[in-house]
Amino acid sequence: IQLTKSRRGQGIFKANVRLVENHCRITGVTNIKHLRASHIKPWASSNREEKLDGFNGLLLSPHVDHLFDRGFISFKDSGDLLVSSALSPMILSQWSIDETQNVGGFRKSQIPYLEYHRDEIFDSQVSKGV
Repeated sequence: IQLTKSRRGQGIFKANVRLVENHCRITGVTNIKHLRASHIKPWASSNREEKLDGFNGLLLSPHVDHLFDRGFISFKDSGDLLVSSALSPMILSQWSIDETQNVGGFRKSQIPYLEYHRDEIFDSQVSKGV
C-alpha cells in the first residue's frame, strides 16, 4: 500500500513539475517519456507540501538527474551551471555538458529549493560518497 501511495505521489509530483518546467534545462529534451521529475530538495528532506510542490522539481534527462541528485551539479538562481570539483571533466565532455552554460533563470518560488540544494546537496553528497 505504501509503495502504491508513493508512486501515486510521484505521478502527482511529475504533473506539478510539468506545470513549471517543460524540458531538461541541460539537454533541451522535451519528450516527457525521456525525462525524470527530480526533486530539488529531496523527498526525504521535504515536508508534506514540499514533496508535491511543482516548484521543488526540475525535469531532467536521466544522466543529468544522476549528477543533480548526487550533488555533482547545481544551479545558481540566475541559471548558471555549478559543477563540483569532484566531477571529472571527462564526464562533462562525454555527456556533452557545457559547464559554462546558463540554463535560464528560475522562478521566484524555485529559489528557496535551489538554495537548499546548493547548501545541503551540492558537493556535500559527493564528499560523503553518496
